[in-house]
Amino acid sequence: MAKVSVLGGGSWGIALAVVLHKNGNEVTVWSALEAEITMLQEKHEHKMLPGVILPEDMKFTLDEKEAVEGKDLLVMAVASSYTRKTAHQLSRLVAPGQKIVNVAKGIEEHTLMTLSEIIEQEIPQADVAVLSGPSHAEEVSRGLPTTIVVGAKSKATAEYIQNLFMNEVFRVYISPDVLGIELGGSLKNVVALAAGIADGLGYGDNSKAALITRGITEIARLGTAMGGKFETFCGLTGIGDLIVTCASMHSRNRRAGILIGQGKTYKEAMEEVQMVVEGVYSAKAAMELAAKYHVQLPIIEQVNAVLFEGKSPDQAVKELMLRDKKIEVPAFPFPEDIQ
Repeated sequence: MAKVSVLGGGSWGIALAVVLHKNGNEVTVWSALEAEITMLQEKHEHKMLPGVILPEDMKFTLDEKEAVEGKDLLVMAVASSYTRKTAHQLSRLVAPGQKIVNVAKGIEEHTLMTLSEIIEQEIPQADVAVLSGPSHAEEVSRGLPTTIVVGAKSKATAEYIQNLFMNEVFRVYISPDVLGIELGGSLKNVVALAAGIADGLGYGDNSKAALITRGITEIARLGTAMGGKFETFCGLTGIGDLIVTCASMHSRNRRAGILIGQGKTYKEAMEEVQMVVEGVYSAKAAMELAAKYHVQLPIIEQVNAVLFEGKSPDQAVKELMLRDKKIEVPAFPFPEDIQ
């Protein structure tokens, strides 16, 4: 049995707390939000996960020292926009070599850093890993079969976290490609906004399939240029995560996209969804990275135009469809094109 703290009391953090507790670990949930901790203490249920009753011996606290000191693993489950602030706030309490696994997805605007890079910068003494994959909190908390990936710089750390999380309904793979895992998890949220926008416009399955297929091409194009491994984008944290996020109504990014496609602004959509829509924060960062690494991201570029430049969604789709003619896979030229 390990002593584990989940830092962040949102639905994803609580779902993972349920998995960890089921596996026999001593679980503490910390949040900086008093109302969140009070809700969990009094109801032993999260409002976003109705019907999932939390164990009586699961601890809920506002106390930072209680959450961090003496724990074998810290699960960083705050929204991406709060990752730096939370890491900075808790850094003084983290022991040298203490393991932290980040489970949020996003890229920080302006610095263009992944969340694990932020944590490493703010808590340099920690051993930082990531956990990602196609995994909605609503399904994980109910024990529906789910498969994810842990990325870490050392195999020992990856296997340690794998062993804490894995059970008969939560299968965990390991990978050394931390960067690829994080980029796949972050950029797919932007493509999911596009998929939602298409749904909001009333488009069908053909459009969804095109966005998923061409979307993973864009993600892999940027990800490999940055140093991620192509195979990672073909796996659970690439195409797998993209499929589930573009297709499911559990996806906050897709739901927000639907509202945008129906005519709402991204701010109005986020208010209606009542959850952090990570794709909105990652969209600008993705375009800055595209410029830095000299790659084209036409779908993500149009999402940015709709979100921040007032372009109508139907015009964005028209421009995507009427782009210059292309060969689908440039690596496979026609014989007459080979010099």
